[in-house]
Amino acid sequence: MKKVALLATALAMVTGSAFAADMPLKALKAPPAPAFDPWDVAFGGAVMSDYVFRGVTQSNHQPSVAAYFEPRYNVTKDLQLYAGVSAESISFANRAAAEVDIYGGIRPTFGAWAFDVGVWGYLYPGGSCADNVTTGGIPGGNVCPVSTTTIFLGDGNVMKKDVSFFEVYGKVNYTINDSFTVGATEFYSPNFLNSGAWGNYASLTAKYTAPSTVFGASGVGMYVSGEFGRQWFGTSDAFYGTGVGTVFANGIPYKDYNTWNIGVGFTYKVFTLDLRYSDTDLNKGDCNAFTSAFNATGTTNVTPINPGGAGSNWCGAAGIAKLSFDLTAMTNLK
Repeated sequence: MKKVALLATALAMVTGSAFAADMPLKALKAPPAPAFDPWDVAFGGAVMSDYVFRGVTQSNHQPSVAAYFEPRYNVTKDLQLYAGVSAESISFANRAAAEVDIYGGIRPTFGAWAFDVGVWGYLYPGGSCADNVTTGGIPGGNVCPVSTTTIFLGDGNVMKKDVSFFEVYGKVNYTINDSFTVGATEFYSPNFLNSGAWGNYASLTAKYTAPSTVFGASGVGMYVSGEFGRQWFGTSDAFYGTGVGTVFANGIPYKDYNTWNIGVGFTYKVFTLDLRYSDTDLNKGDCNAFTSAFNATGTTNVTPINPGGAGSNWCGAAGIAKLSFDLTAMTNLK
């Protein structure tokens, strides 16, 4: 009897285990997905050996510092709204010492295509009207109102007190693969540098990003990038017609020009070191007429829009070293 009881007990245990194994298990609850936070903020700064904008130095080929702050709102993972402010140190003929940019736009993405459309305002506070000594010599001598702050330029140029302006722009990038990206840009202003002349800039860009292992496990990355662009202009107002050695009653028809740059960059965490070569096809005479440089020299750089002959090197070849850092709150400040 004992053997029979033991056998019955064993069979009951085996049967019970098998039955339990066949019972459906209650599914474990997955951890809740992190809440989607659409807000982000990008910010950063830079120090550079020269601040070059479309091939033209804005800092008289001297070092410049820059900083920016850009709040962003991600409507979806493929649609971002943004606004920002940035500032750069400059050196203009009207003695404005800073460029302050206020901008905003929208960045939609469609697969490998990334677009950016917006408005960019360039503000140049602190400037004074710059007159031409050769046509005046006293406050209000020619184009500037009578003022103790009037600047007199000995090279025959003039410049308005306020050269602020805005542009509307569109950009597109196409990511070919993890290494190659190509793109195009378009910027238009109805009053470039408040000169009275419209301005239109278009360019093609390309970038190669090296594999992340190019420098082993050091964390250092590398890229090579370049741009070829063309700047078109209309005719300035009469103010600038007095600053090139003679009077252009209807203003100066600024010279269109090509510009290009190519460089190599090295990245490490939030830092980037960019080494770049920039140039244009503007000669020194046409460059002087366009920039109103305060340090133009000579009398032999005569062109149809620069009959006075003074020349400026602000549009020539330049080498630029730039060290920058860039962070976003969601990525770097968590």
